[in-house]
Amino acid sequence: ATVAGGGGSGSLASPITAVQPEGEAPDGTVESVADKVLPSVVSIDVRGQTGRGEGSGVVLAQDGLIITNNHVIAMAATGGQIEVRFNDGSRAPATVVGTDPATDIAVIRADTDRSLTPIALGSSSNLDEGQAVAAVGSPLGLSGTVTTGIVSALDRPVRAGGAQSDQNTVIDAIQTDAAVNPGNSGGALVNMNGELVGINSAIASLGSGNSGSIGLGFAIPVDQARRIADQLIKQGFATRAVLGVSVSDQPDIDGALVRTTEVGGPAAQAGIEEGAVITMVGERLIESGDALVAAIRSRAPGETISVTYAARVGDQPTTVDVVLGEAR
Repeated sequence: ATVAGGGGSGSLASPITAVQPEGEAPDGTVESVADKVLPSVVSIDVRGQTGRGEGSGVVLAQDGLIITNNHVIAMAATGGQIEVRFNDGSRAPATVVGTDPATDIAVIRADTDRSLTPIALGSSSNLDEGQAVAAVGSPLGLSGTVTTGIVSALDRPVRAGGAQSDQNTVIDAIQTDAAVNPGNSGGALVNMNGELVGINSAIASLGSGNSGSIGLGFAIPVDQARRIADQLIKQGFATRAVLGVSVSDQPDIDGALVRTTEVGGPAAQAGIEEGAVITMVGERLIESGDALVAAIRSRAPGETISVTYAARVGDQPTTVDVVLGEAR
């Protein structure tokens, strides 16, 4: 009998006769995507007064502007150090340009003289369920990690930023089954052209703690993320669309129950009052309070939307146009 690997032409000690092809990967392949995207994704190491954290970021501009999640750099916002590690292994300190906890977006600037490689920006408006995507980031500190999957669902209301999150941190997320683990936060979700379609932000896990990927990852759509990032860069703060209501869930009610309305606010001006049940925004079904928050947050201030609601539980629905307000 022949012992596997023991001498002969198949031995590991044999001369290497074949060369692994490199580069020139066909467009649309995972290899091609990795070639395009990896130079534009960084690892982020954060040291604050309360501890240390890590995450990922995406290069927006040659001069060092990087988008990430607010929860990645939050501990350094009030005093701490941020260091970014580039794909070639080099490092640079970074400072906070602006943060927006409500959308879990932050922008930092790497202090470096080198010309960085900005990511190609795509759009999240034309994503389809089942579309192939790749996640690029630093899960568990493993920088430059590429995982692949599909868009599992769109318009998924998710509370970002950890266990302390509430309705103030609801994001209107892209759901993906690309493996996303702690440390991927702030990294890139890209399409098969290597274009940014989302910022990976949250993971679901079984049980308590960070138990890793179970096929449920969530990303902030790039159309929302780039609007927030642009405001943070230009003015240091971001604004968001508001309907002018506070809402909650109610057992046996499909919709968002309006608890209070802001006097003179967008909803009140459109005739939506306390006790109303909002069931649709545009063509989008609203099944919970979080779903309404996510739907409104995905829009821009000043945008006109249609809102379908019942004045009271059991009443016939009414549809009205609402001009969304603006808040910081």
